[in-house]
Amino acid sequence: MQMTSGPADTPHLRELALLRRVRDRMDREYAQPLDVEALARGVNLSAGHLSRQFKLAYGESPYSYLMTRRIERAMALLRRGDLSVTAVCFEVGCSSLGTFSTRFAELVGMPPSTYQGQQADAAAGIPPCVAKQITRPIRNREAPATKPDLA
Repeated sequence: MQMTSGPADTPHLRELALLRRVRDRMDREYAQPLDVEALARGVNLSAGHLSRQFKLAYGESPYSYLMTRRIERAMALLRRGDLSVTAVCFEVGCSSLGTFSTRFAELVGMPPSTYQGQQADAAAGIPPCVAKQITRPIRNREAPATKPDLA
């Protein structure tokens, strides 16, 4: 028995296609100055509606998704070791070093400078495509909290 989508599914599928376009744009243009208003204008939706529907479809806000893309790229640039943390911050499209460092530490579990120092040698000899997969930040979960040293 073949099932076909009814008329009620068509608007939902159209909206999912628009959300996919927004996500694809963030994947391509992560280093550009993107905000929810600009992304919403690109697909003729209101910013509030885009944010709500994006979170329903992908489990996180457009801003969070974009920052995750930027942090993933920053991790790769920091592993290379030839750019400063500040240069990497601006290279991936962040305009605030403080926000970049805070979000990096939330996703990765350590500040970018510490990550750069630890990962420069750790990824040596590993193909970049493999290093990207094993070092990818985990979305929708924050880095494990460290226990305070009460000694």
